[in-house]
This record gives sequence, C-alpha cells and structure tokens, in this order.
Amino acid sequence: MPSPKARNLGGGSAVKLDEAAFGAPFNGPLVHESVRAELNARRQGTHATKTRGEVRGGGAKPWRQKGTGRARAGSSRSPIWTGGGTVFGPSPRNYTFKVNRKEKRAALRSALSVHAERETIAVFDPGTFDTPATKAAAKLIGDWGVKGSVLVILTEAEDRAALSFRNLAGVRGVLPAEGVGVADLIGAANVLASQAALDALAARATGTKAEA
Repeated sequence: MPSPKARNLGGGSAVKLDEAAFGAPFNGPLVHESVRAELNARRQGTHATKTRGEVRGGGAKPWRQKGTGRARAGSSRSPIWTGGGTVFGPSPRNYTFKVNRKEKRAALRSALSVHAERETIAVFDPGTFDTPATKAAAKLIGDWGVKGSVLVILTEAEDRAALSFRNLAGVRGVLPAEGVGVADLIGAANVLASQAALDALAARATGTKAEA
C-alpha cells in the first residue's frame, strides 16, 4: 500500500500523512459502534408523555356502570379516550453508552484512513484567511474540484479562518481538530484541513498526547 498523502491546495507537492494514523485498515463494526455512541450522546433524551395516572382529571367515573347502554368506563383519562394518557410512551432517558479509549482511537484511525485511501483529504494554509474572504474560500474549494460535502478542520488558534468557510454551500461544517468525531469524518465526502489540524488529529488517533 502506498504511503498516505494529502493534496496540497497551496500549489506545492503532496503532503505526506502519518502512516500510523492515516494508513490503518478499516474496521467497520468499530466505526459503526463509535458513530452510534457519538450520535446517541447528542440526543437530549427529554421527550416525555403522561400516563393515565399523570393526566389531570379523570377522578370521577363518567357514568354509572350499568343501564346506560354504553360501554363501561371508569375514567375519562383512559388511554382510549381523547385527552387520556399514553400507553408505553417515551420518558426521559439517557442514550449514551461507553466506548473505551482504545476503540475510539482505532475508529478514528479507520475514518481518517478511508479518506486517505480515497484521496479525499486536502491541506491548505489558513494564514491566507486571517481576514474573512468567502469568495476566496469558495474558489479554493472550487479549484480542488471535488464532489460532495466538505468538512473543514482547523485548530482553535486558527478560528479566524473558519469565518470564510462556514456559510459556503456544500461545507458540512467547520470544526476544531479537538472536537472532530468519527461520525463527522464518515459523514463528509471530503476533508479540508490545515497542517496543524492534521497533526492534532494524528496525535489523537495514535494516542501520542492526552485527549481532552
């Protein structure tokens, strides 16, 4: 397998990527588990419905048991009545589940390696976007000539460059390298990043520095 590389949108030669982080075999089940964990962690879990015992009213029997010709009823808050309670409705819950650190790193390596193998990673110089320039950002992506969504990854120190990309059509998001998840990488067709951001991602994926 050739050494993983990223296209340099600055016009220079291709940028060599960390073999350990961008040259790993793809582990589908592990990536699936990590994506599920990340998406579940974003769910609020605040949905709630009321049972017949929680709906206000319904304490009096609507009519007598016999002699009316109607079906017997004990409460107007029965689930079969309009305005009644809900049977087996959702209640507040926590959807999160744990994926251990080694699995997270392996899944991140898999996601990065997929983009490296497909040659859908490009590097640019964020220093040219210290002043917001949406047209220049659009031209940069247009000259790249890729199809599909683009995920832009920067470091927190490069946040000024994010202003040029965040409103562009086709840009899936502009995220700091410290906050990029496996779901973000898998969900994007292409990745555009600064060299510092790629180094931070490689460090996270290989565990060469403590994760936040």
